[in-house]
Amino acid sequence: MTIKELAYSTQQNLQTTTGSTFKRAHIYELLAAAFGFNSYASLTSDAVFTRDSLSSRRALKYSDHVKDRCLEIGYDSKTADVVGKSLPALLTEQEIGVISIPDLVAHLRHEPAHEEWNEDEEEDDWELVQDARMAVTDMLISPLLMDGLNDAASKGSAMAHYALALIHAGAEDDLDDQEIGGDYWYQQAQSGRLLTGVEKEWADSHAARLDREQLFSRHLQEAARLGNPEALLELADRFDDPAFFDQATTGVNADPAWVAEIAERLGRSEDSKKWLTEAAISGDTEAMRQLIEEHDHGDLVRCWTWLYLAEMLGDDLTKDEYHAIHEDGSPYDDDVGGPMFADGRDGITLAPINAEQQATAQKFAAEMFRAISDDDH
Repeated sequence: MTIKELAYSTQQNLQTTTGSTFKRAHIYELLAAAFGFNSYASLTSDAVFTRDSLSSRRALKYSDHVKDRCLEIGYDSKTADVVGKSLPALLTEQEIGVISIPDLVAHLRHEPAHEEWNEDEEEDDWELVQDARMAVTDMLISPLLMDGLNDAASKGSAMAHYALALIHAGAEDDLDDQEIGGDYWYQQAQSGRLLTGVEKEWADSHAARLDREQLFSRHLQEAARLGNPEALLELADRFDDPAFFDQATTGVNADPAWVAEIAERLGRSEDSKKWLTEAAISGDTEAMRQLIEEHDHGDLVRCWTWLYLAEMLGDDLTKDEYHAIHEDGSPYDDDVGGPMFADGRDGITLAPINAEQQATAQKFAAEMFRAISDDDH
């Protein structure tokens, strides 16, 4: 079902139910009202329809809003009463919902929902989002939702482009699942050879994968061009594009340690230090270790600050960490026996600092620890 098909079927149903004639443009306005929006434009600027899947709002909650909107666009009170009751019921029966595009992206990235979109909603509405997060994503990606995303993307929505990129990205192990010979049989089909059976399946599968890759790349690049920071970071990770770091982006929804890893891979040491510091300030003790060993070793007070902070967080970075392994690197098992090897790392050893410097380092560490503790509550 597309949006046009939804509007058409809704129009036919309401005309039969009320005995009145409805303009198609008014149907779109009523569909938006059924989910609490003041206009169809406001709905499509931030949300898309879903079917049989994830939904952020219950249509049945907005009966009065539908009735009021029906009156606003010129229908009589009797018609408005019927529409206010029948339209939410119809959409509920058809399992039509809406989801904000940021919440869709959060779902695709396996993140918590952006609850600020529904800060005026009752708590049980958000249970729909949380419960549906267990659903298979393939069920979410309906023609209705894709229609809405493509429409929003065509109007310049960076977030819609990013959502489409995530949808077309496929699984991380997609490359491992490629059929042996898929490229060969695809090339054979392209050259005009008529294929049948498993060879045709391989060729078709390879063609579909190439289409997905092309759509993924196109939507990701467009989302990045429009300024979406997560898309810019994805370009850096997948295609070694440094634009994310060139733009000095800070407001990105990503693990700063991962951002630092990407920066390091691109040879951007200062950017790596910047994002490792962000990770450390957030409580990542491995980032603290890396800062001491690779970036902050020239600033003893800073290094001691990280040591004190890690200790407050329950991680003693001065302690050696070694364990027994087999020759293949697996943990040593006494029942298996054989040669034993040691693997691990030395604890960090720092030059001493004077009492004043020690007090400064401890003060900074305590301030950061309080900030981390406050964020956790």
